[in-house]
Amino acid sequence: MKAVQIQRYSKNIDPVLREIPIPKIADTEVLVRVKAAAVNPVELLIATGSVRLIQDYSMPLTLGNECSGVVEQVGASVTEFQVGEAVYARLPVRTLGGFAEYVSVPQSTLAKMPAGCDFAAAAAIPLTGLTAWQCLTEELEAKAGETVLIPGGSGSFGEMAVPLAKALGLHVTVSGNARAQERFLALGADQYLNYRKENYWEVLPPVDYVIDTLGAGELDHELSVLKPGGRLVSLRMGPNRAFAAKKQFPAWKRLLFSLAGARYDSAAGKQGKEYRFLFVREDGAQLRTITKIVEHNGITPRIDLHVFTLETARDALQLVAEGHPDGKVILQIS
Repeated sequence: MKAVQIQRYSKNIDPVLREIPIPKIADTEVLVRVKAAAVNPVELLIATGSVRLIQDYSMPLTLGNECSGVVEQVGASVTEFQVGEAVYARLPVRTLGGFAEYVSVPQSTLAKMPAGCDFAAAAAIPLTGLTAWQCLTEELEAKAGETVLIPGGSGSFGEMAVPLAKALGLHVTVSGNARAQERFLALGADQYLNYRKENYWEVLPPVDYVIDTLGAGELDHELSVLKPGGRLVSLRMGPNRAFAAKKQFPAWKRLLFSLAGARYDSAAGKQGKEYRFLFVREDGAQLRTITKIVEHNGITPRIDLHVFTLETARDALQLVAEGHPDGKVILQIS
């Protein structure tokens, strides 16, 4: 089968299209014939080695964190899926493999595709959907009636985070660009701030939670709008002591992440607030919950209009790295 792989970590991302064997599946695994795979910024972080301390990979590595496709074969102990069913997944963090014609997926990671979604739309859901869900339910432990701010949330992440937060009963404010305002209000955002006209830290009353998508340069502003005792979870700033402990990393790595995240923990702690970091993991049960919300709300992720294949995966990665895609970038795999 064809697969897009990297041979080593490098700042100059140079994926290669190779012929490799179709994966063998274990008793609890499903062989999926991939129809579409999403190309995300995390692919770039993985290929450059930027997340190597969180997850190191054996080489060569087949890229691809999320995909959709059709069940080709099931293991002897698989009970939840049948050959021919349309499925999708955030692939296991330790193995990946979505940029290929076939991928083996543990049954516990997989979910049936949402009704009404084609393969491209389905491939765009798992990573952002699970990221939002784990932010809201695990890191923030948000409850109905509470308030959450997503600065810079007008992209693909926000498109999933807003309806999921609303399904949990939260009051949601998003800051972002003007062209996304109408779309996000339609998705259910209670308030949308055009960042060119309004600074959220100057106009918002204190909120219970912040989901950071912008990085360390925004920390002071984000903390300033948090209530005392509030919690901020970041997708960009970096791991800290709590993250390392939750992942049960060895002592040396806990120390390293404690030092790396100390300035975030300190800045939040001085104000009686809390900093968290999230690196999304696979979870089929959570994805099935997300599927129901997607179906109930008729959520359809925006897909960038550029057409890419396994043969043009390098161009797709370049668009994500240097361009301004209008929605999720998708590899179409036949």
